[in-house]
Amino acid sequence: MSFYREHVYPGLVDLLGNPGPIAEIRRRVVPLATGDVLEIGAGSGVNFAHYDTSRVNKVYALEPNRGMLRRAEEQRRRVQVEIEFLDLPGERIPLADESVDTVVSTLTFCTIPGVVEAIRGIRRVLRPGGRLIFFEHGLSPDAEVERWQRRLDRVWGCAFGGCHLTRDMPLLIEQGGLRIEKMEQGYIAPFPKTPSYCWWGEAVLQAT
Repeated sequence: MSFYREHVYPGLVDLLGNPGPIAEIRRRVVPLATGDVLEIGAGSGVNFAHYDTSRVNKVYALEPNRGMLRRAEEQRRRVQVEIEFLDLPGERIPLADESVDTVVSTLTFCTIPGVVEAIRGIRRVLRPGGRLIFFEHGLSPDAEVERWQRRLDRVWGCAFGGCHLTRDMPLLIEQGGLRIEKMEQGYIAPFPKTPSYCWWGEAVLQAT
């Protein structure tokens, strides 16, 4: 499984590439990041080129997959923004409380086993007034599509690094202690409906 995860899966992600409709949403949401940024699940570094160097001080890129990190290192050398890679030695994000202004997550929450706890960790590292910028896919509101998602969820996860088709991302974000402030949603054409229902937007800290 380790060989597949670190060698085969990163190659599969590269093969699938960054299709136009997905790339377009990345181009819209990633430049919203400001200040000190934490990117959760940086993957192969596909977002690095979209950070606005006039608005971002530094990006902490958290990616536990070594195969992905090798590809992300290549992307880091091509951009001007300062990027520091973070390891994930345990379940806790290796940053101090209230240490970043923005957290970016694009197509990452679907793969995290304890996603609500991870979002609570994001809440911990966000400064007052900080924001989560998200672009995620998951549970369709259409009953027939949802049935297929539940049938395929386990097989899909085995092929795509633990990715789940059946997560209600807005609900999980709010359960993690964040409040969605802006959001768009819908199927990302021209892909099949089963894996392509997405949400993208911004969330802020819930009042305590």
